[in-house]
Amino acid sequence: MDNPRDFPVLNAFLADFKEADLPAFPREPQAAEDLLRFYDRLFSLVEGKMWEGGLDRGLLESYRQLMAELNAQLQQSGQDDRHHFIVVIPVADRPRHLQSCLESLLTLCGYFPYGKKADGSIAGISVLIADDSRDMVNIAKHKDIVEAYNRRGLDAQYFGQEEQLKVMDGLTDQQRQDLQGVLGACDAHRFYHKGASIMRNIACIRLDEMAGQYEKPLFYFVDSDQEFQVKYESNGKGEDVYAVNYFYHLDRIFSCGDVSVITGKVVGDPPVSPAVMAANFLNDVCAFLEEMVGRRKEDACLFHGAEAQRHSDAVYHDMADLFGYKSSETSFQYRCGLQGTHDHGGCFKDFAARIRQFFDGEHPTRKTWFTYSDVLSSTVSARTVYTGNYVFNRDGLAYFIPFATLKLRMAGPTLGRILGAELDEGFLSANLPMLHKRTVEETGQSEFRPGIVHEDRLVDLSGELERQYFGDVMLFSMEKLTGENYPQSVLAENDVLELLQQTERHLRNKYMEKHRQIQQKLERLEKLLLEPSNWWMGDGNMQDAVGEIEAFVANMKYNFGSGARGMGYIQSREHRQERLHQMAKAIRKYRQERRDWKQLLKLQ
Repeated sequence: MDNPRDFPVLNAFLADFKEADLPAFPREPQAAEDLLRFYDRLFSLVEGKMWEGGLDRGLLESYRQLMAELNAQLQQSGQDDRHHFIVVIPVADRPRHLQSCLESLLTLCGYFPYGKKADGSIAGISVLIADDSRDMVNIAKHKDIVEAYNRRGLDAQYFGQEEQLKVMDGLTDQQRQDLQGVLGACDAHRFYHKGASIMRNIACIRLDEMAGQYEKPLFYFVDSDQEFQVKYESNGKGEDVYAVNYFYHLDRIFSCGDVSVITGKVVGDPPVSPAVMAANFLNDVCAFLEEMVGRRKEDACLFHGAEAQRHSDAVYHDMADLFGYKSSETSFQYRCGLQGTHDHGGCFKDFAARIRQFFDGEHPTRKTWFTYSDVLSSTVSARTVYTGNYVFNRDGLAYFIPFATLKLRMAGPTLGRILGAELDEGFLSANLPMLHKRTVEETGQSEFRPGIVHEDRLVDLSGELERQYFGDVMLFSMEKLTGENYPQSVLAENDVLELLQQTERHLRNKYMEKHRQIQQKLERLEKLLLEPSNWWMGDGNMQDAVGEIEAFVANMKYNFGSGARGMGYIQSREHRQERLHQMAKAIRKYRQERRDWKQLLKLQ
């Protein structure tokens, strides 16, 4: 390891980059750390040039070869003391998503090896599939998928209901009672669809058991509808690519600093509910129809030249201003997904076929794109956890997902506010996003999402809207609470309830105003669509497409119109009071739950 001639790929690379600003190769390294510091700088150089002016595919291939050579040399040296990753994938009735997620992990490890055994299987990464499914067919599929990837070299373990119940049986009656708000009620006859937060918390007990098998374990939570690649803009369209060296960079961040938790983000489909994207999407739909009015059906499609619009990371969110981003009423042009020669009639049909996917969380006009920045030098203090993309060491096990049994959305951002208040520089955000895909190609729908119910042509978002609204109330109340030294401070019940009520009133005004805007935009959209003089009206070849957009309008009215069930939850005084009292009780219990949790896991 002390001779660069032992690194033929590196030598070939350095010959082409003689002017590169690199430190001297460590001639007599005392440990693998000396070599890794050299590669930190080298990889930073390679990545910067690779993304300069667009992705350089040739340099990407060189990068992958460099990583493969480094991995082999570290293992041969006997000095490979990198962290061992346990990738945790919670899943509920999503076999197609799970298959894609695991395939992407295996593909990534082929491109950027991180430990490899003599038989070719992966050594530095294990996988835990935490199954919260109800459908027995899907449970069987998940088990088969795990077995298949084990045969292909992944060290994957299935953690289903039976295994989870064994974990719960290992707790005393007192522990189960004390941690019911963290782990839920243990009903062996209905131990499914417990919710993502409860599932993650139960998995953390299993991770604590597994931690002793490895000297330096890191726990990496990802969602089943994500993949280990990124979406970037190329020639006016989006491309997915394996170009991020996730495990190398994460190992280095934890190795070089006093870090407990790292969070990444997602690119591709937005990580939020359609319940808070409706207003801006209606802007885009109206803009699409207005532009189509001025086009001729038979003319060549002109919806391929839109440039990426990067106003902010939250450009898809109706209330981005709540998160410190500038709100904008700017509409985004639809990027036609058709290839080859086609006309505006074909583009109209393409748009109409994709519009229904909005209700499963896909935003047809506003994607999030990968933008390169050097990972190690661009890490910053974080305030939000993306629960589908975060990593922690054993110290980080002290932080379960709070208020799990309330089943609120925004659980990750809420946890993030607590972590930020307690860990400071020990809680970081890194530019290591994953590709987020809400729907599967076969159906154009998500396989399973709690709070969303498909009823023939209608999609009921009311459950998700309710969870989103009160999740926002919890999040922004937590911002205020952590500013007042919570959770270290003891708060009076009435003070907590009053703070929740104040936050809820402010958010209710925001939600109701946005609801009013949505209704106005729906009226505008319906008039635009059904104007008799439009070229798509009266054209028998276009009626199916028009019907798809009419169905979209009907769904929007169902979910956001007058008397919509989801908005009824927000307007109901009785429901609000019940929810706020639940939340106040949970906030008050959190300090004791943290103590009980640490005692369970024997953490200091």
